[in-house]
Amino acid sequence: MADGLKWPLSSIVYHIYPRSLKDSSSDGIGDLRGIEEKLDYLLELGINAIWISPIYTSPMADFGYDVADYRDIDQMFGKMKDFDNLIKKAHDKGIKLMMDYVPNHTSSQHIWFKEASSSKNNPKRDWYIWADPKADGSAPNNWKSVFGGSAWHLDSKTNQYYLHSFYKDQPDLNWRNSDLEKAMLDVLRFWLDKGVDGFRVDAVDWVYKDPLFRDEPRNPNTLEGKHSEYDHILHTRTFGLKETISVMKKIVKVVKEYENTFIVAEAHLDLQAIIERYVSIGWRWYQPFNFSLINLPWKAEIHKQYIDEYDKALGDLYIPCYVLGNHDQHRVGTRIGVKQARIAAMLQMTLRGLPFIYYGEEIGMTDNHISAEQVQDPYEILSPKLGLGRDPERTPMQWDDSKYAGFSDSKPWLPINPNYTSVNVKSEEKDDKSMLSLYKLLIKLKKTNPVLHEGKYIALPHPADNVLAFMREKGESKILVLLNFDDKTKKISLPFKSAKIICDDTLTDKPGTILDLTDFNLEGNEGYILQI
Repeated sequence: MADGLKWPLSSIVYHIYPRSLKDSSSDGIGDLRGIEEKLDYLLELGINAIWISPIYTSPMADFGYDVADYRDIDQMFGKMKDFDNLIKKAHDKGIKLMMDYVPNHTSSQHIWFKEASSSKNNPKRDWYIWADPKADGSAPNNWKSVFGGSAWHLDSKTNQYYLHSFYKDQPDLNWRNSDLEKAMLDVLRFWLDKGVDGFRVDAVDWVYKDPLFRDEPRNPNTLEGKHSEYDHILHTRTFGLKETISVMKKIVKVVKEYENTFIVAEAHLDLQAIIERYVSIGWRWYQPFNFSLINLPWKAEIHKQYIDEYDKALGDLYIPCYVLGNHDQHRVGTRIGVKQARIAAMLQMTLRGLPFIYYGEEIGMTDNHISAEQVQDPYEILSPKLGLGRDPERTPMQWDDSKYAGFSDSKPWLPINPNYTSVNVKSEEKDDKSMLSLYKLLIKLKKTNPVLHEGKYIALPHPADNVLAFMREKGESKILVLLNFDDKTKKISLPFKSAKIICDDTLTDKPGTILDLTDFNLEGNEGYILQI
């Protein structure tokens, strides 16, 4: 184990949804060779680590999160030699590669489940979670699937129900079985032996369930037609059980066996629970994802309170982590608007810690409307008209203004956003004030400026309503960040006589220009990074 590991501290991680980055085989679906083709683009952007959503063999009932073979590449994305080439090329360019690890469930097509479902006496039966029907033949309890309906599916051959926290073709694994646990931990070693630099752990809070299969209480704060079936239940028996920490410790223990590794875990948790994960795991190169920039209302006062508490609780020992978007969340430009998306980028890249960028954020991609006949996501199919479908944020990357946006020369698996003619890499590379230009500058500052790279976070009082101000400090060097979360001009008064502009949100103000901060108007949707 390398206790002196540096790469997570100096990295910008780019989250690739492999179906949607670049198609090299003309079938309308992104693939590994397509990712390889774009490594130079990522390098120019300033990216030095990538996380790739699942590329394992899969029937694609949930687009790769239903794994049929943890030790092979789905032919849709290429072959194992394509993966080997990708990791070599990435490493040659100084880019780390992280894989998605899916511990909660497999595909129903996995050989393990085929064996387990063949007989109640099969040695792998206990690798999954089974229960007898109630006396009337109904499901064992009231547990719900995230995607809608009961979390139980009846296997007619053996007359028992198996548990699926997500899609019915994703049976849940039983981590209380030591043989299953060993097999799943060996999956990590398989990829680490290939040179993978780390993992993002999927849905880890669902891994353990109440072994007594007791009902969960109803949620009194939900409304019919406004919330999904899943949200109508409080998940006290199936989510975030205390054993979650024990399984994360086991996963981390394996990853620590290898040099220069890093791990991040999905964690839909409140602040105290996130801090508990850090402290309980106790390894500096582990992080639970922090989704506050996605989930909290876009108000400066709310984000200030959260960031102040989060940074103080972590201290110097652990690495903060901030995420603006991912494959399960509406794009930031859709959630808060394209102008505020620039402010969000400035916030993420100036806060202490490790930023994750979802592909397309750097050019300001927004959700695309997906008509009923174009829907691919089982979440939308099983829980329609609630806005839960994830297709809108998974549309193909917009590389240029040619047909299919340079993503493919065939019709893509999801429709291209019509705004691709102006929102694309090629056009934004020519515009020195584009979102892409802003991201390139912010990433460069994040990686090379010692204050932003290593400095402390210093909380400041609100200089005006809905304006966030904070400092980063290293030694005598201080950087002030001023961000207007509003579209209205705010009169600012700060205890600094003047400051030099490093960067503004529109890239129109010349770096080095002196601002008088004693009587200053911060325009709507405006942000500054300033040298004090």
